[in-house]
Amino acid sequence: MDPASSVTSNPLDVAAPSLYLDGIPHDRFAAMRAAPGLTWHPYDEGGFWAVTRHGDVRAVSRNPAIFSSGIGHTNLWDLEADALEARRSLIDTDAPTHTRLRRIVSRHFTPRSTARFTAVTRAIAAELLDGFVASGGGDWVRAVAAPLPIRVIMLILGIPEADADHLVELSDHLVDGTGDRPTLPPDAFGNTTPLRLLPFGSAASHALFVYGEELGERRRAAPAADLVTELVRAADGGGLSPAEYRNFFHLLVFAGNETTRTALVHGALAFAEHPEQLRLLRHRPELLDGATEEVLRWATPVLHMRRTARRDTALAGTAVSAGDKVVMWYASANRDPEAFDDPFRFDVSRSPNEHFAFGGGGHHFCLGASLARMEIRVLLEELLKRRIGLRAAGAPRRIASNFVHGVASVSMQPVEPDP
Repeated sequence: MDPASSVTSNPLDVAAPSLYLDGIPHDRFAAMRAAPGLTWHPYDEGGFWAVTRHGDVRAVSRNPAIFSSGIGHTNLWDLEADALEARRSLIDTDAPTHTRLRRIVSRHFTPRSTARFTAVTRAIAAELLDGFVASGGGDWVRAVAAPLPIRVIMLILGIPEADADHLVELSDHLVDGTGDRPTLPPDAFGNTTPLRLLPFGSAASHALFVYGEELGERRRAAPAADLVTELVRAADGGGLSPAEYRNFFHLLVFAGNETTRTALVHGALAFAEHPEQLRLLRHRPELLDGATEEVLRWATPVLHMRRTARRDTALAGTAVSAGDKVVMWYASANRDPEAFDDPFRFDVSRSPNEHFAFGGGGHHFCLGASLARMEIRVLLEELLKRRIGLRAAGAPRRIASNFVHGVASVSMQPVEPDP
């Protein structure tokens, strides 16, 4: 992997991680949407077709027979054959493997199953918000957005609460691995595996693998009513290989906390910038579900996903050859004026709101969508209950990543909301 580390001379470059230190380059995406067909984007000794319009992203997402997740994986860059297998997780598979893997855990992430965690999520949100208010504000990421989703996914997995800070730290390093500013040396956490064989090219993945294996051994000795016990049973029954177990645990920890964390950060920033939307929500609580969807659209926690063409085809009038990379830019599709009226307006009453915060549909629709929605809605409810408004006390410190719409920190203060 050798992505560009700075803004290039290409005015339509959207892959340089450093671009995202100033936020999503919406002007570049707008230019690409306005151009006919797809845009060829040079990258890493090759390139990819940039899919930027809402309808085209949907078309790619819902046609796995042509656009594969397993061939070449979902990264922008190419991986060697051994790295492809070592790093392959649920999101990097096609049917029937994808069907087998998803079936192992899918019942734990249905709306009915995630609803069982609403009360404990509410208790966590209340604790965090009360602490945030009592301290007069502070870093919203560390105080609220990071601990809420990690503590919930840890309950589902069966991870001890005392390990939350460690897993947040590992997640931070993994996000850094998607950019141009890695924060870890290759031998961090005792790693001896070549980085090219590890997810995100980060030694933090080694640490997460070790943690998952150790927890799995404890569950073999003392099974519990949690998801790790179920993963261990699947592994012992031949339903998961050792590598599949490691990568599944890794994916659930990372995706189960990082993407919701990102949504909670951008949602807070949006309400701070548009306090009238929080006021509207307070007077019209029936809009809570719509507000949750608008937070997700606005945040777009995962900026893109790649597919690879299985055969020659055409998309948006552009000829796509077998083996070509096709990259769906959710960050662009969620601001497409053909799909959303006034797409740069944050509007909790927006309806319909067919955003792609969870992907563009199809069998790779985000496994944790119901969980993320529940967590966002509960936090909004607890904000409203406490009559808390938010004010940004400084600019967000963004992460140089073209994959996760990450914010490392942002200082915020609780304020009395307008009547």
